[in-house]
Amino acid sequence: MRNIFLVGLILLVGSSSMAQFNSDPILNLQNEDKRFLNWGYYLGFNQYDFQFEYANDIGQDVLVDKSFGFNVGLIGEMRINEFLDARFEPGLLYTARTLGFPGFTTEVDAIREVKSTYIRFPLLLKVSARRFGNWKPYVTGGLYTSMNLGSKEDSLDDNSSGEFRMKKNVYGYELGFGIDIYTEYFKFSPSIRGVFALTDELVPDNDPNSPWTGNINAMRTRGFFINFTFE
Repeated sequence: MRNIFLVGLILLVGSSSMAQFNSDPILNLQNEDKRFLNWGYYLGFNQYDFQFEYANDIGQDVLVDKSFGFNVGLIGEMRINEFLDARFEPGLLYTARTLGFPGFTTEVDAIREVKSTYIRFPLLLKVSARRFGNWKPYVTGGLYTSMNLGSKEDSLDDNSSGEFRMKKNVYGYELGFGIDIYTEYFKFSPSIRGVFALTDELVPDNDPNSPWTGNINAMRTRGFFINFTFE
């Protein structure tokens, strides 16, 4: 179902934008990219995963069951030149992951549901190609910091009480690509982003020999976004 949804979404966006790719179209919003400051917003969805680093290779890895979440945010863009723009894209992101820890015989011990709400602050550089009719491809990348409102970092309980804890502040980078499509009334930009945390997000259990976290050296987020931007 997820693959069918993604294929259908791509086909929908593609079919709605093909009219903009004519060899000799009527140019829309010809002065849109000439303003020094530009504003917009974005909507989209995400799928987050974890990358684990283990102290010892002594058994099975922690399993991660991923699900789709959503993201929404604002855009502030500063024009540097015809091909470069600096962008600030603060936003709110919700995601959920289910972790399966090996070595347990009961589900209540083996399964931990991790629900996270992040407030993100990405600072990005957008590098665009020359405009072709009513569309323009681009790549983007930069750094971000985010705050996990569901981290439970300060909780005194740990996995022995069923509480999985994460650090509140996360730092990382993101890379992506997309297409600016100039419609008659606004600029529409679908994009795909990869996000990669640089900092360890795991708060270890109080027991250093914990069967849940004792063999984990680090846990970092990996994931992707599909965003739809309106400017």
